[in-house]
Amino acid sequence: MTTSPIPLVTRGDAASEEEWQAVLAAAMPDETILPFRTLTAEQRGRADIAIVANPDPADVAALPNLAWVQSLWAGVERLVGELGAGAPPIVRLIDLELSRVMAEAVLAWTYYLHRGMPDYARQQRGRIWQALPYRPPSQVQVGLLGLGALGATAAERLIRAGFAVAGWSRSGQPVAGIEAFTGADGLSRLLARSDIVVCLLPLTAETRGLLDAARLAAMKSGAALINFARGPIVVKTDLIAALNSGHLAHAVLDVFDIEPLPPDAPEWDHPKVTVLPHISAPTDRRSAAAIVAGNVRRYRRNGELPDTVDRMSGY
Repeated sequence: MTTSPIPLVTRGDAASEEEWQAVLAAAMPDETILPFRTLTAEQRGRADIAIVANPDPADVAALPNLAWVQSLWAGVERLVGELGAGAPPIVRLIDLELSRVMAEAVLAWTYYLHRGMPDYARQQRGRIWQALPYRPPSQVQVGLLGLGALGATAAERLIRAGFAVAGWSRSGQPVAGIEAFTGADGLSRLLARSDIVVCLLPLTAETRGLLDAARLAAMKSGAALINFARGPIVVKTDLIAALNSGHLAHAVLDVFDIEPLPPDAPEWDHPKVTVLPHISAPTDRRSAAAIVAGNVRRYRRNGELPDTVDRMSGY
């Protein structure tokens, strides 16, 4: 039986869309992957699967018979919010390569803070030749916020590097080798003991604004923050105030409320902020396409949907 074409629905530029189409087509030679804009009305009506990357909700709504939607990103809060409650089931990208790359970034920037790189950069600008005290990783407590696939892989990498690691999650799920906290009291306890806090949480109604003035004040004096999750989890003005007061030593920020970060944003020039252009865990097109292809093949074979996003939790 001939299967219906799979629309590729994006708001990206034409070159990026063409690259995705090529790599998805190579991974699924038995399927027809077509950009949404090229579909006929008949093809739109027959489509039962859509592959999306920041799609225009109107385009998805123009595909009336979708059984499910495959996202090309791990983070789906924007997709869930824009498509609304009546949308087809959404499948987010769960990629072991993405977890590996994120764990690599967590370790790299934990080392950056652990070895005093922001301080040495300031000393260089001031022409100061001075060695700073060294602490072994075993004396540095790293607190991970989020213990899903990304957090668990990051924890493993940090432990292998010798860091003391604990974590917090909404579910309180255990992770091998670390103490896991949950609940409001558990979050406060983790923040109070951590020298470096790494945020890997999904953005949901519960996590938006989670790290506000009160929770930043609960962090250990002189601690540092790494946010590789989503910008709105951290209240920007409260973070700047905590850095200005000296309560927090430094923040490494890869995500922001508005991206790209506007030229007049205070983070650019703040001496205690390292700005990264959302590069901690870029999606690998080939590994992502292989995962999407596996999901599509299983659905074609037995009609079963892959694991879908829980709209109540947002992920």
